[in-house]
Amino acid sequence: MVKTIGIVSLSSGAMGEEFAEHEVKIGLKRLKEFGANVKMLPHALNGIEYIRNHPEKRAQDLLQAFQDPDIDMILCAIGGEDTYRLLPYLFDHGELRNAVSKKIFLGFSDSTMNHFMLHKVGLNSFYGQAFLPDICELDTTMLPYTEMYFRELISTGSIREIRPSDVWYEARIDFSPSAVGTPLQRHRNEGFELLQGRPRFSGQIFGGCIDTIYDMFDGTRFADSPGLCEKYHLFPELEDWKGKILLLETSEEQMSPEKYHQALLYLKDTGVFSVINGILIGKPEDEDNFEEYKALLLEDIGIPTLPIVCNINIGHALPRCIIPFGVMAHVDTEKQKISFK
Repeated sequence: MVKTIGIVSLSSGAMGEEFAEHEVKIGLKRLKEFGANVKMLPHALNGIEYIRNHPEKRAQDLLQAFQDPDIDMILCAIGGEDTYRLLPYLFDHGELRNAVSKKIFLGFSDSTMNHFMLHKVGLNSFYGQAFLPDICELDTTMLPYTEMYFRELISTGSIREIRPSDVWYEARIDFSPSAVGTPLQRHRNEGFELLQGRPRFSGQIFGGCIDTIYDMFDGTRFADSPGLCEKYHLFPELEDWKGKILLLETSEEQMSPEKYHQALLYLKDTGVFSVINGILIGKPEDEDNFEEYKALLLEDIGIPTLPIVCNINIGHALPRCIIPFGVMAHVDTEKQKISFK
């Protein structure tokens, strides 16, 4: 049972801005109702400019959260775009390895970088939700599917299985105070889709947001990102990927098919597709470019026997489940479930 949640801003500092005050208030109230105490790490509410200009303070907050014996769970405030800049402050002198302790770490999007950092020091983490986008949902409650998995995680410390949501929601556009209490437009969800390969396969899941993974190899957005990721060996060696299941989902920036193609080619060049047991693809936000992505997955990967399962409710499309990294997962598309042991 999670008693205390530490909230960190490791990428964007949006949580500390005045425009988000009403969202933060909603989220803190919900966490209290869930029975959790909350600690805001020292710099978590310092705002966008401060957080952008002080990656060393973001790293300091993460280290402090791991070292605080009262904190059971570390929850990312939101994603962002430059979490890779924490690397020198976490790895130059073994800071993260020396500080890390067994706690729940939950985040998604640009927090993919943090998941890769924690994997590097041997800590299993949880992918799929964050404070502002999920706990602070402006409707009268959290989205039921999202809340179900969050409650399971904080009450048991694990996720037993995930199944498809019955519905998916269009992305919220208005986050102003006037939008509080307004529902999202919903649509019927079609469930897990087996794109190719066998319907049942197993392995430990690892991966994240393909936009962020792309930044590990391509310097178009941040010129220094590939160099830093290579210096600290952030992307695991091929041996580490053997037998795993690769998770990929796309951000709210709705990656163009051309860029998606390039991202898949970067991954293909690593050799990862030749050693993994399968791929899970998150539903894109508002299902944008979904059919184009599917066609590219088949064409670019070029391994017909490799299972690819699409339409997982994970990442930037609403609602969101939570996927544990580093534990054995059993995917069964015929039974429409992914179970964990």
